Amino acid sequence: MTITPDSQFLGPDQRRDAWERLGKDHFDIVVIGGGIVGAGIALDAATRGLRVALVEARDLASGTSSRSSKMFHGGLRYLEQLEFGLVREALRERELSLATLAPHLVKPLRFLYPLTNRGWERPYVAAGLMLYDSMGGAKSVPGQRHLTRAGALRLAPGLRRSALIGGVSYYDTVVDDARHTMTVARTAAHYGAVLRTSTQVVGFLREADRVVGVRVRDTEDGRTAEIHAHVVINATGVWTDEVQALSRNRGRFHVRASKGVHIVVPRDRIISDTAIILRTATSVLFVIPWGAHWIIGTTDSDWNLDLAHPSATKADIDYLLERVNEVLVTRLTHADIDGVYAGLRPLLAGESDETSKLSREHAVARTAPGLVGIAGGKYTTYRVMAADAVDAAAEDIPARVSPSITEKVPLLGADGYFALVNQTVQLAEAYGVHPYRIKHLLDRYGSLIDEVLALADGKPELLQPITDAPAYLQVEAVYAVAAEGALHLDDILARRTRISIEYPHRGAACAEQVARLVAPILGWDEAEVDREISTYQARVDAEIRSQTQPDDGSADALRAAAPEPRGEILEPVPSEG
Repeated sequence: MTITPDSQFLGPDQRRDAWERLGKDHFDIVVIGGGIVGAGIALDAATRGLRVALVEARDLASGTSSRSSKMFHGGLRYLEQLEFGLVREALRERELSLATLAPHLVKPLRFLYPLTNRGWERPYVAAGLMLYDSMGGAKSVPGQRHLTRAGALRLAPGLRRSALIGGVSYYDTVVDDARHTMTVARTAAHYGAVLRTSTQVVGFLREADRVVGVRVRDTEDGRTAEIHAHVVINATGVWTDEVQALSRNRGRFHVRASKGVHIVVPRDRIISDTAIILRTATSVLFVIPWGAHWIIGTTDSDWNLDLAHPSATKADIDYLLERVNEVLVTRLTHADIDGVYAGLRPLLAGESDETSKLSREHAVARTAPGLVGIAGGKYTTYRVMAADAVDAAAEDIPARVSPSITEKVPLLGADGYFALVNQTVQLAEAYGVHPYRIKHLLDRYGSLIDEVLALADGKPELLQPITDAPAYLQVEAVYAVAAEGALHLDDILARRTRISIEYPHRGAACAEQVARLVAPILGWDEAEVDREISTYQARVDAEIRSQTQPDDGSADALRAAAPEPRGEILEPVPSEG
């Protein structure tokens, strides 16, 4: 395994080299899926000294891992379900990421839990939070604090006085899920993993009853190749059953897709200094600060339609508005919404309803010699899931496999982050950028900030904001394709940045500017620039129109009609027979 200073750069050169290596090298492990679990497995395997490749049909975090509630949390509500082991495990992972692994990406966040019932509710919530804190919840964040109604309203004046009788504040954490997933993947590449997006598994290689690799197709140009490995790990989330069927082996578990919808509204629409957690009839609702916005979610409903592009309906959005308006002084309307996104949770489903209670636990199974599947779990416990998957895969690897060490491996950008935060003013002076911008960059790139800003050497215009998305600098779009593996406008505007949910135009207004910024690096000619712009704008139009539909079927039909940026992707993958 060779590590070079720029080995984590996921750009056009790395992409060409990765294709050659996939067809030529023999790997210990091939990981299918570029979500947080797949990226975590690649990092876990690479840091154990294994030869690992990861392939993803679309983009890193293009599925569930970019569409969560943006929380890296212990799962307070799972205490009510008596899932103490899951909560303890998640809190340990939260502590690791907050303090060591990813302090530039995982941030502490204060929550207010409004109390609405006299007598029993305060001691009930206090007991739950005391248990939460004692399991690890208060190591790097403050513990719970009890508030009168007046004290709670001082924290959150936007709440109606009649909506609460008091409150309890506690701390959890927030994360940009897509950026975190991409950083895990880049860290895996830094330690020798071969990563390639737009690379779809279309078949499995076999020797007798053993899986010995995969057949892949480049979803940009249709080329195919064979990747040989001792073991393949299926980490495809809601696509688990589809990939398992392609292997022609019966799986040990099934995955059910549950749709969760979030809306994004400007920060000034809700006056509060804290995040808010609200209990609903069936679950909880989060109101989470997100830069200049609030994220409000989520819903929970079965989804049996397009897995790649789940659609939010008017009914979903109305539900969220109705629930949050029950407690707000100033009601929110559809006109207040800047962004909407829908994601699918991969929930474990057993052979009957009784076993579906495993929904937030994860399961690992060796479904055939040379093939391991992993599904379920929650974002926060990705590192534990990854270690379990590699442990299961070790049975098919001839050499001795070292134990997992990822709890000691900070993600790229973590080392030196705290010192750089203390040097924000000096960095601002050195680069001629406002200190606010430096703080923004540090919280996205950590100690890789010099790498990002170096792309503006001799090009001072790149240090100017994107005209119609001024929260981001132009150099960030350039860095997304030069180092972070972005191949299309959708990758840049929806995942490397969050422009697609943070501006009412959903990225359509800045699509042309961003396309022309990145065209020289990606080798786009004028026709390709035009195609990227029209494809992205069609996506935005389809999403906005789908969000006016009354039901999943009509919303899905509108969204699915939009063109794919990856023109050679196969959906579904034809069976090998």
